[in-house]
Amino acid sequence: MLNSILVILCLIAVSAFFSMSEISLAASRKIKLKLLADEGNINAQRVLNMQENPGMFFTVVQIGLNAVAILGGIVGDAAFSPAFHSLFSRYMSAELSEQLSFILSFSLVTGMFILFADLTPKRIGMIAPEAVALRIINPMRFCLYVCTPLVWFFNGLANIIFRIFKLPMVRKDDITSDDIYAVVEAGALAGVLRKQEHELIENVFELESRTVPSSMTPRENVIWFDLHEDEQSLKNKVAEHPHSKFLVCNEDIDHIIGYVDSKDLLNRVLANQSLALNSGVQIRNTLIVPDTLTLSEALESFKTAGEDFAVIMNEYALVVGIITLNDVMTTLMGDLVGQGLEEQIVARDENSWLIDGGTPIDDVMRVLDIDEFPAVGQLRNHRRLYDVYAA
Repeated sequence: MLNSILVILCLIAVSAFFSMSEISLAASRKIKLKLLADEGNINAQRVLNMQENPGMFFTVVQIGLNAVAILGGIVGDAAFSPAFHSLFSRYMSAELSEQLSFILSFSLVTGMFILFADLTPKRIGMIAPEAVALRIINPMRFCLYVCTPLVWFFNGLANIIFRIFKLPMVRKDDITSDDIYAVVEAGALAGVLRKQEHELIENVFELESRTVPSSMTPRENVIWFDLHEDEQSLKNKVAEHPHSKFLVCNEDIDHIIGYVDSKDLLNRVLANQSLALNSGVQIRNTLIVPDTLTLSEALESFKTAGEDFAVIMNEYALVVGIITLNDVMTTLMGDLVGQGLEEQIVARDENSWLIDGGTPIDDVMRVLDIDEFPAVGQLRNHRRLYDVYAA
């Protein structure tokens, strides 16, 4: 009986190894393994290679688990049933004693395998999957080598079944923006990321989804100079609207000539020179971008052109607004860049907000914590109807 118990313990250890190997390989994160592989860890690269084609690995695991489980049942019945039978036969009939002995020995062996060969090793594998995978990869490669004929046979049958049902045979593990969103959200909930860091990372991805009109100054709010405008009018505009750059147009805003820099105008004032635009004021070429451009693409355009100011046009070659590098950075950094600007969304009370009519809809949805709504008249969340006033 002692030999049988030792055999069962060895079988439990073997089953635990296969269970831990299975869960650790499945749960190991490719990003972490790639970092280790780039640092020269050979075992990490071996785990990655096995993750790319896990069919043979899981075949070996299933062969091992099923063979060990069947053998454990046979050995366990032979080890414990006689002992239980000799105990129970004193108090009941031989037939009933034999049946009860089988049930108890089966329950005992099954319980031992569930606890020590399945639950415990799998929990260990889930806690530190990468560390476990790095340690079991070489023994598993040896098992693959020993069981190669059986693996080919069963894996070939499995591949035939997959082809019949047209199922994918290789796992796709591409990283998407949704995956990164989920990781960032989990980091924020766990306290790993501070609120400002969380918002900054989310804003970075918003640059890819938001187009330039969401952050622009609309055409009706653009302060521009007419090429033939008198000097006093120019001075009044600069005094009332102290911007760093002003568009120069011919008669209307849709006929753009370029832009002037406020520093150039200041230098002319200090030199007692005329501000009239047709008297030698330097008019620079304007960067023009389409209104379909994303904020991320706008940043690239600023970088390529060496500018921080652009005019946005639609498909009809009409000006819809202007955008600056500061506008894009305000979207990215929020209050860190946009300090001093008038608040576009003001909370009046618990259920009421005053919202500027030019506020980007993405900002409204973020402040009100809603995903989508079909119309402003139906602006609501799961619990309450909002009172919204457009200014």
